[in-house]
Amino acid sequence: MSRVNTRMRHWIWPAVLGVAAASLTFGAPAGADAERSGLPEAIDTILGDPRMEGGVASVVVADAETGDVLYRHRPTGRLMPASNTKMLTSAAALELLGPGHRFTTDVLADGKQQGSVLKGSLYLRGTGDPTTLAKDYDALAAKVAAAGVRRVTGRLVADDTRFDDRRVGDTWGADDESSYYAAQISALSLAPDTDYDTGTVIVEVTPGAAPGDKPRVSLTPRTDYVDIDLRATTGAAGSANTLAVERQHGRNTVTVSGSVPAGAAAAKEWVTVWEPTRYAAAVFRDALAAHGVRVGGPTKAGVATPRGARELASHASMPLRDLLLPFMKLSNNMHAEHLTKAMGHKATGRPGSWGDGLAAIGGYLKTAGVDPGRLRQADGSGLSRKNTIPADQLITLLRSAKGEPWFADWYRSLPVACEPDKLTGGTLRSRMCGTPAARNVRAKTGTLTGASALSGYVTDAGGRELVFSIVLNNHLVPSVKALEDAIVVTLARSDADGAALVEPRARRGGERDGGDLECSWVKPARC
Repeated sequence: MSRVNTRMRHWIWPAVLGVAAASLTFGAPAGADAERSGLPEAIDTILGDPRMEGGVASVVVADAETGDVLYRHRPTGRLMPASNTKMLTSAAALELLGPGHRFTTDVLADGKQQGSVLKGSLYLRGTGDPTTLAKDYDALAAKVAAAGVRRVTGRLVADDTRFDDRRVGDTWGADDESSYYAAQISALSLAPDTDYDTGTVIVEVTPGAAPGDKPRVSLTPRTDYVDIDLRATTGAAGSANTLAVERQHGRNTVTVSGSVPAGAAAAKEWVTVWEPTRYAAAVFRDALAAHGVRVGGPTKAGVATPRGARELASHASMPLRDLLLPFMKLSNNMHAEHLTKAMGHKATGRPGSWGDGLAAIGGYLKTAGVDPGRLRQADGSGLSRKNTIPADQLITLLRSAKGEPWFADWYRSLPVACEPDKLTGGTLRSRMCGTPAARNVRAKTGTLTGASALSGYVTDAGGRELVFSIVLNNHLVPSVKALEDAIVVTLARSDADGAALVEPRARRGGERDGGDLECSWVKPARC
């Protein structure tokens, strides 16, 4: 597995640390000819693995229909759930916004149009869509041109006032500023591809023709909003790839440094932009120019569209039920935060904020039987290390959701173990293969340094549906996903008469699936 940016993120652990970073394998049930043991004893044995020495776990397993608890270990222990936080956010969004909710991006005009001249300003108004692409802005520009506008005497105003102007979440790491999974949040933004990593640009680096040549660098989408500071060189064929791609703090200058070997494949890195509102406006202005529409004034951001402005063009996002697929399957942090702020706006009528959004989520949780007083949610995605959620509250959510009219949409959004299609298997697509859990388990993953989680649904050998939540913290090894998988495979092999313990092992190697790393943290490898 190669990575463009060799700088170690604080929760992405490279294989050089000496711990397996490859796909998981499982031993036969311990003492395959021995009698089956009770499920609690089997899970206790897995949690006693040396990889959890000094760590802490909150684990609950229950019958999905009856609620009977089959296993509990520190069920009320509040631990960092990482991206399991998205389960709260996504369920609340379905309830509060609705499965059919669509975000809109509109173009409006004030002043009068005289012939092909608009004597006024053009307003690009966003409502929080995290899936708007460059082609969507191009289509909006084409509609403006089709309305007969060829020249705008006023400004291009980027209206992002649906959300507040706080761009990053509580306690997000400063060293992740340019990392695609920690992009700035705005009601008006742009995603570079159909993974919909909004607020980012793709930097593609191709080695030069010969050693010593400068590599070639291109951007997706093509934009002058981002500058490239090219310091990299092309190394000899077969030499080490030391390429690093990182945006400078507070600026839209991306530094490309290091060496890329001659003959190597082009490398890609998803990099955040500074001020996504102006990024979207810059791409839209270029699209207007391409369609023959010239805006005479400068771009102004953060100004509300005046009442009475007439609509020239509009774009609607996919409905929320479909947006949940890239959001949950790929564990997209930015989608979670956009939805959180959108819920805050709907609940209060004010510009969407984290405070109002989290309060709205908390209100929903009460109706689902989850006690918000027994957990702390600091953002929508789980990126903040202030989030603490006990396994028993996640179990309550998993069971409560089954009775909701939107449950089928939520269930469909959960990653499926060993299902290779990216938008089906998601972050579980390389896990638990060759076991009864494969294509059986639907669950949400979670990963931060020293925090790992897996919560969802599995059908056991007797046909009984179980809900489970496994939250593991304070481990020093790079990954404990082998233990999570061993527990879930044990559940899939179990029945009402007992369980056959699955011994967790991790195979060394460097397969493309990213192994013990969660797929959402290794974007360039596209595991």
